[in-house]
Amino acid sequence: MPAQQQSDPFEDRVVAELRDAGGQFDADAYALTTAGLARGRRLRLRRRAAVVGGAASLALVGVGGALLLPGGGSDPDPSSVASKPSATATVPPVSGQELISTLKEQLGYGKFSQETGRGTEDAPYAWLVWDDGDGGSVVSVSMDRVEPGTEQTRQWTECPDKTFTPYDSCRTSRLDNGSVLRIFQGYEYPDKREPTKHWTADLITPKGQHVAVYEWNAEAEKGSPVTRENPPLDAAELKKLVTAPAWLTAVDAIPKEDKSSLASPEETAAPTSDIRKTLVDLLPDGLTPVSRGGDESGWGYVVVDDGKGKSLVEINVQPNMGDLLGESIFQGAEEVGDGTMLVTREDAGDKDVSGTVRWTVDTVRINGLRVVISALNAGGPHDAPSRDKPALTMEQLKKIALSSKWGPSREESQTGQKNSDQG
Repeated sequence: MPAQQQSDPFEDRVVAELRDAGGQFDADAYALTTAGLARGRRLRLRRRAAVVGGAASLALVGVGGALLLPGGGSDPDPSSVASKPSATATVPPVSGQELISTLKEQLGYGKFSQETGRGTEDAPYAWLVWDDGDGGSVVSVSMDRVEPGTEQTRQWTECPDKTFTPYDSCRTSRLDNGSVLRIFQGYEYPDKREPTKHWTADLITPKGQHVAVYEWNAEAEKGSPVTRENPPLDAAELKKLVTAPAWLTAVDAIPKEDKSSLASPEETAAPTSDIRKTLVDLLPDGLTPVSRGGDESGWGYVVVDDGKGKSLVEINVQPNMGDLLGESIFQGAEEVGDGTMLVTREDAGDKDVSGTVRWTVDTVRINGLRVVISALNAGGPHDAPSRDKPALTMEQLKKIALSSKWGPSREESQTGQKNSDQG
């Protein structure tokens, strides 16, 4: 980041994540199809979005799957991203300048520049460029309060799926006081189109105190030449910094939130294990699964190999999506069987890697159940093509998408309702 700009890295990070994760937001068929698949990966996007300061999260919502910030709108105003306090904290507030001073004290030496921070009254963080003598690097610390044991908390303490997030090292450990620590050493761009490395440390205590340290081997998070081979702090030094007691004191100074105001209804989706198992059960003969995964949103994937190269197959099963039938994404759709609408797409995948081919079948049933399945001619979205075409044909993808194993047909739903009424 040029020194004369001095923009808020929190805002910059949100904008960058929106641009990187969404790519483009034009309401065309390509973007909408991609959004249908990416919607199932929103937990992974939220994990990356946590980098901006812990309190921000991204969600894929709405018909078009557009990325929206909590509170509505697309303007990355930190005041709209941060959750608003409803009660006064019992610990005195800590200012942004105090957090910057603490970060500098913890680092201990070198030259500091481009310092910025925000206090505990509103999504606290400290951000600066640190030159330890071997090259300037961005180092930042953010703090927030989380609910232990929740899915969101697990996102910060588990290592990401390497199929979608390549990295060099990731380790999770439990400390003597019961806190969980994750040290992650990866890249700013998963496809490594730039050599910028992004290393993080996340600490979550049994009380729900969350401290996150982020560092890069460049003087900006994106779009800046690297200044060194690796970020300045190794795994042991990241652990020492993220576990400094001063950060926990700052977390305690964050005003407590009204949990009832933060509650949001969860979507109903098939269990992750069922999604994966069903997808594997429906694969054509001759395809050997080499890896699989998914999340609680109704999204799953399997990487298959028929002896001719790896092929990524993704599926997203979404209830209550009947409104899509009135949108442009289903214009010209084919009606199949019991009123299910089906469209097909052919494109180059999310990352538009040279030579990549993706085939997609998108369906919405009369009861609103949407099943989207795609196959790629590569083992992952960031991988180079391993074969000329995906391992599954479009007809095979249609057969999987239309399977009754994803949910009851209209006749089955009506029969079930009738039996319930009679009972």
